[in-house]
Amino acid sequence: MSSLPLDAVLIIIDVQQAFNDPSWGDRNNPAAESNVATLLGGWRKTQRPIIHVQHRSPRAESLFHPSRPGFKVKPEAAPLPGEPVIYKGVNSSFIGTDLEQRLRAIGAVTVVIAGMTTDHCVSTTARMAGNFGFATFIVSDATATFKRHGPEGKYFSAEQMHDTALASLHEEFATVVDTAAVMARL
Repeated sequence: MSSLPLDAVLIIIDVQQAFNDPSWGDRNNPAAESNVATLLGGWRKTQRPIIHVQHRSPRAESLFHPSRPGFKVKPEAAPLPGEPVIYKGVNSSFIGTDLEQRLRAIGAVTVVIAGMTTDHCVSTTARMAGNFGFATFIVSDATATFKRHGPEGKYFSAEQMHDTALASLHEEFATVVDTAAVMARL
């Protein structure tokens, strides 16, 4: 990974209080939010563009409904005044939003993605970013996910889900990097 261009956009996805709910079960990478904060600090210091994405469910019972405490962004990822926030209702940050138009309008060719969860919204957004032709980087230690059970009941740990999601993206839709590598190239 060479130096990141000055117009490389940091996209922070769904770092919301809803993911603190115990109903999600076991999670990997407890340092994800701290690494998100590190990335945000680097982008702000170098005045690179940042776009925050927040999941907003229309269902009143959802942890991500605007009336619920889970809708709020965690403090480590809170946008500053003037930083754009996009609200999405599905896994991809591109569907039903103007994310692609925003990126094209500023001439961005590179995106760096972090947030929650590795195998859902981060993965879906990264796949689409790659398909749209953006040079896409996923910051492995600034993402996290939860344990899952497959359709036949097979158990997959949070770390297995995280690792396989990143492996399926790397060198196909995106390049997987860590926070230290990104910060060294700002």
